[in-house]
Amino acid sequence: MSDCCGQTSFDGTSKSYRRALLAVIAINAIMFIVELSAGYLARSQALKADALDFGGDAATYAISLAVIGMSASVRAKASLFKAGSLALIALFILGSTIARVFSDGSPETITMSIIGGLALAANLLSVLILLRWRDGDSNVRSVWLCSRNDAIGNVGVIAAAGTVALTGSPWPDLIVAALLAGLFLRSSWAITLQAVGELRQQKSGAACSTAKAS
Repeated sequence: MSDCCGQTSFDGTSKSYRRALLAVIAINAIMFIVELSAGYLARSQALKADALDFGGDAATYAISLAVIGMSASVRAKASLFKAGSLALIALFILGSTIARVFSDGSPETITMSIIGGLALAANLLSVLILLRWRDGDSNVRSVWLCSRNDAIGNVGVIAAAGTVALTGSPWPDLIVAALLAGLFLRSSWAITLQAVGELRQQKSGAACSTAKAS
């Protein structure tokens, strides 16, 4: 529905969306523990980066679930918080990747490949669960963007594992970690822009309602 104050978009207020979100939160929380442990065992920066994304997603999806049904401004502010968290994760990944450049040794590629494949399967399942709700307000859209990022990241981890195995160099692993950080920053920016736009729309909507009442 639309009026002189702009259009409304899906805000997550449906039982089926809440159930989908709960399922995706559980998937991400489990994979965070699994992939972070594997990342340290395999000495893989790309696995650690992807694991942090799983953990960040589980936390931010919980925030998304908590604010469903609240005012549009509250949901937009929650999206800004999630965008900031995503940016902080990206900066941490970049910092730890730069530090890893100065250490010795290549990651263990077999573990990278197995865990990367498991993570990809988990993320494809999440993407399929959320496919119906890929469009919506910034709170809903941020969930979709994070799930999409995870699937892309897993493909990168698997590709990095194969390249490290072929070359014996740690650089593919480090490059993938840096690219994932860049992807997270880009999504953070997209979420921020949409959330700021929604806050502005709320202000203009309030002004429109005041004008109608007068």
